[in-house]
Amino acid sequence: MRLADLLTASFLALLGGLVVFDAVRLGIGWGTDGPQSGFFPFWLGALMIVACAAVLFQAARRSDGTSFVTRQQLGPVLKVLWPAIALVALTHWLGLYVAAALYTGFYMRWIGRHAWLTVLGVAILFPLVTFLVFEKWFLVPMPKGPLEAWLGY
Repeated sequence: MRLADLLTASFLALLGGLVVFDAVRLGIGWGTDGPQSGFFPFWLGALMIVACAAVLFQAARRSDGTSFVTRQQLGPVLKVLWPAIALVALTHWLGLYVAAALYTGFYMRWIGRHAWLTVLGVAILFPLVTFLVFEKWFLVPMPKGPLEAWLGY
């Protein structure tokens, strides 16, 4: 567990350093019209580095040799991971909304063991509301597939 904490905190601290570096490039000061583009990313990156330093300090002081994950703990993690990977893969071919409907329905039925009526209702309404919010209200195009093309979007 200690090694996993050290590696993760180190990686995230480097990522925070990258954010800070790029934020400085954008400008971290205060302009006449408010904060410059890098102001908030700079402070978020700095906070991330401080938090990672605290994790690194705690992990370095700890001397336990417990494993990061046991076989019993890995099962539920994989039950979440595989459907999420399938969602990302299906988004390429089916579009975000259809892939999200399939993911939501599958996950609700397999993990949540919800009734079919609830599964179908949520699996249809959730992507539909998401479509209306992003495509119609915010005018942000999301990845679309053959169904949206058939419907004229």
